[in-house]
Formats: sequence, C-alpha cells, structure tokens
Amino acid sequence: MARASHNRKMLLKLAVVAAGMFSFGYAMIPLYRHICEITGINILALGEKEVPGGSTARGNSQVDTSRSITVEFDANAHGPWTFKPATNQLKVHPGELTTVMYEFQNVQDRTMSAQAIPSYAPRQAAAHFNKIECFCFNQYTLAPGEKKQWPVVFVIDPKLPKDVTTITLSYTFFEVGSKTPAAPQAAAPVGKGTVG
Repeated sequence: MARASHNRKMLLKLAVVAAGMFSFGYAMIPLYRHICEITGINILALGEKEVPGGSTARGNSQVDTSRSITVEFDANAHGPWTFKPATNQLKVHPGELTTVMYEFQNVQDRTMSAQAIPSYAPRQAAAHFNKIECFCFNQYTLAPGEKKQWPVVFVIDPKLPKDVTTITLSYTFFEVGSKTPAAPQAAAPVGKGTVG
C-alpha cells in the first residue's frame, strides 16, 4: 500500500516535470524572438517584420535612398579560365546590402588552383566599398572543366563622397603558383562615374 502511494506520487512528480519541460520548450521560440527584438541581436527576428507591403515593415536606417550609385562589374582572367559576373552593372543605394554572383570555369585539361585580386575605380571608392563576403578572400581548386559560382556581398558606405556616382569593381583571376599579376589599373569611364 505504501509502495503504491509512493509510486503515485512519483508518477505525479514526473508528469509535472514533463508538462513543465514541454511548456518551457513551447515558450522558448516566442521568448527567444522577444529577447532578440529587444536587444537587436538577431537579424532574422528583425527581418521577419520587413515583409514588403507589410504595415510593420521597418527600413534599414543606414540606407541612403536619396542617392543611387552605379556599380560596374569587370572580370579579367590570366590563363585559360572562363570568368564573368552574372550582371555587368547594378544601381544600389549607399548602405544597401547587395549580392552579385560570379561564374568561374576551368577550361583546361588539368586541375588548377586560382585566386582573384580586386581593384576599384575611382581609387577613393576603395575605402567605402565594404565586402562582407567575397571569393577573393580564398584560393580555389577547380578540376578540369569544373564550373562554380561564388558571391560577392557588399555594402557601399553612405559616407562615400557625393561626387562619386559610379564605382567599377574589377577582379583579376589568376593561377596560384604562377606569377601573380598586378592588380589592374581600372579607370572610371569617360562621361560616367565621377565628377571633379
């Protein structure tokens, strides 16, 4: 009799613990989101509110929508590579997060390792062109005929001088282990780009 009473109490305690654990697990998601919204430490929690056309959408306060910068993408290859951007140019606002894909293909019959060197025109734009993700940070090995795509994720600093209206981002892709080429001396196209 005492053992049956003890078992019932233990079963009740275990049921309370299980219900408490379930409730805690169920409450974690809204609790986590609320803490992230208060502290601003989770971009995903903020991003859910930025649904286009939503009444609660909040814009990035760092984006300067009063200006547009034309970003031109240039690709040069030293060696038998196919190397090109997905688009030749984009218009972006300073402070806006932008992604551009580049495609690479090793057209040789041997495995090669390569890396890219970036350059900017006008030169003053380099200090304001912030790459968050870029294939130029790493060396890549491609098998014969292998094709890959890699992103460049960047933000143009809103402190970019107002007279700069066009930036050219140029990459030179070269084989690692061969003679490293100098970064190309890109110039802003005449009639485009900068004033002054």
